Amino acid sequence: MLDFSFWSIFWAVFNTVLLFVLLRIFLFKPLNKIKAERTRTIQDNLDSAEKAKTEAEELRQQYEDSISDAKEQANQIIMKAHEDAEAERSAIIKKSQDEADRIIADADKTIENERKRVLRQAQSEIADLAIEAASKIIGENVDDEKNRRLVDKFLSEEEGNK
Repeated sequence: MLDFSFWSIFWAVFNTVLLFVLLRIFLFKPLNKIKAERTRTIQDNLDSAEKAKTEAEELRQQYEDSISDAKEQANQIIMKAHEDAEAERSAIIKKSQDEADRIIADADKTIENERKRVLRQAQSEIADLAIEAASKIIGENVDDEKNRRLVDKFLSEEEGNK
């Protein structure tokens, strides 16, 4: 049968306690220390990753804001260019219209002056012909100056009646 002695039980318990103490000192403490350090390292990595994610999100938001601002500025530049082009087009059209009006007014003046010159020349020639015809009909040459005034008066009255 089994023989139980006090000393064998004592040494068994003592060895078990000694083994437990030694394992706790030399195995469990370093393992717990490594475990705690590993946990801290993992937590630091998770915190760093979360911080990097937050920074990346902020940078993405800044990038989107910059893109939005750039698009807004581009639209404003395009709108200003359209407005400037429209103003320039209007100015060119107005200048061209003014120039055309001036040319037409000058042409009208030139035509009117030429018409008056031709009319005076025609009156003078008609007066000369009338005086010459009257001289031939009368047979004698009456005072040319007096005849000229009579013909000019007649032509002026005729012109006034028109």
